Amino acid sequence: MTNETQSPDLTAVSRLLQLESMARAATSAEALYFIIVNETRRLLPYRQCYLFLSAHPIKRDCKLVCASSVAVIEKNAPFASWLEKVVDEIFDNESISSQRQIDVAMCPEKLKEGWNEFSLPFVLWTPLKLPDGTFIGGLWTTRETPWQDNEPALFNRLGETYAHALVSITSRRSLYQRPRVVTLAVWIIVLFLLAVLLKPIKLSALAPAEIIAKAPTIVSAPMDGVIADIPYAPNTYVDQGETLFQLEDTNLRNEYNVTEKTLAVAEAEYRKATQESFKDVKSKARIAYLKAQTELHKSKLMFARELLDKVIVTADESGLLIYTDKSDWIGKPVQVGERVMEIANPEKIQLKINLSIDDAIVLEEGAEVDVFLDADPLNPVKARVTSTSYIAEEYNQDTLAYRVYAQFEKIERDKLRIGLQGTAKIYGDNVSVFFYLFRRPISYVRQFLGV
Repeated sequence: MTNETQSPDLTAVSRLLQLESMARAATSAEALYFIIVNETRRLLPYRQCYLFLSAHPIKRDCKLVCASSVAVIEKNAPFASWLEKVVDEIFDNESISSQRQIDVAMCPEKLKEGWNEFSLPFVLWTPLKLPDGTFIGGLWTTRETPWQDNEPALFNRLGETYAHALVSITSRRSLYQRPRVVTLAVWIIVLFLLAVLLKPIKLSALAPAEIIAKAPTIVSAPMDGVIADIPYAPNTYVDQGETLFQLEDTNLRNEYNVTEKTLAVAEAEYRKATQESFKDVKSKARIAYLKAQTELHKSKLMFARELLDKVIVTADESGLLIYTDKSDWIGKPVQVGERVMEIANPEKIQLKINLSIDDAIVLEEGAEVDVFLDADPLNPVKARVTSTSYIAEEYNQDTLAYRVYAQFEKIERDKLRIGLQGTAKIYGDNVSVFFYLFRRPISYVRQFLGV
């Protein structure tokens, strides 16, 4: 066998040994997670890799802990919830310990809708097992092309190595330390910490915020069509009656001209039949029909005229014109009622806050808000909560958040304007410092234990 035919195999073996060495050299679970989902690409090409770990091997309750090319996994994100449900539905206690290739046909009917959105066509499931067969997790690996015959075997070998490295890291213990004698100074520090932890403090949460218009006038498309022109740039002040945008009118204008000529022909035939009816009985019988045809074409002409009049959309009131950009809309097809732009009163503004469900606290009307604008982060602006949404909505790439609206206590015209963004600090009820610091861990424990 020549060197040319041996080199690809030697390269694969070299990369395999390098990955195994990196896994055994990892000093923390986070570092090992990163190696598993990202560095494995050195040996085998794939688009995305998800690492699942099972805290209870008997129950097989796999939880998503890490994903390639993703820094932090949002546990409430739709793709994470969907992926955990698919693994739970497809596998049972026996099949989850075996390597297998998965396609959309194996996906439960109730979860197939999310397959095209959250997964690629070809999926390889590789279990992470200990030498005694104990299942501790698995790798859900996806890509656009089918898996080659030799690739699952390489993944299986890496799965054994990764399982051994995971158990090695999580089972390490700290070195033995001798207990020290508790001195008076230690008791003083403990009592001081207890006093600090019991001290009341206002519960608060940070969330992204944006200054928006209050009760703006919505400008929508009056009919289906294509936007041909927008005379004014975004953030331009327009007066009442000025043209905001114009739809393409070529087809409508041609239809109007054709209908107009058709009406003229119908009217001519009607007049001719009326004149001949005095001599011709047949012409007299056609008068009612031709009159109805004339009325029909008149109605069509009026309808065409109404559509043509709607081509140009004007401002119902004066204000600041708000929309994204001309290039986003010119040439874009729109449907009747579709929101295109807004007209806002620059004097009437409010604050919109997107409060993540993980940071959600109990808010009452009138709750205090400090706003740190990106344009002037050193000078916070005071505001008061006016309303909150009851249902969380999708915000910022699969993150769920509540919408909170607040009114500024004092509006400074030169400092506050529509479109400015920043961070809002919302204050809730008084709680202890202990609860303030450990609110999230307590919430996690309650969700995990169900108490």
